[in-house]
Amino acid sequence: MKNPTEKQKLMKDIYVYGFAVDDVKLYLDTHPGCCEALAYFHRMQDALETARQNYTEAFGPLEAIDVDVADGWTWIRDPWPWEGGAC
Repeated sequence: MKNPTEKQKLMKDIYVYGFAVDDVKLYLDTHPGCCEALAYFHRMQDALETARQNYTEAFGPLEAIDVDVADGWTWIRDPWPWEGGAC
């Protein structure tokens, strides 16, 4: 993709930061005293949370837990991925 849309860019960020968090968690399982890895974990965790918040604010919830129920159950308002809602 030469010109990814904002939605695609945010999803890519979520995937990248999510992978980094999972990867460093595995490393920390075997190296629990590594301060550098722990600092990296916190940076990637913060970046992932920011990316998820940005996506949710712009395009709606990623998971049911992200639904703002003040306006009713909005989870099903947007198209599902197989209906063309993923891109």
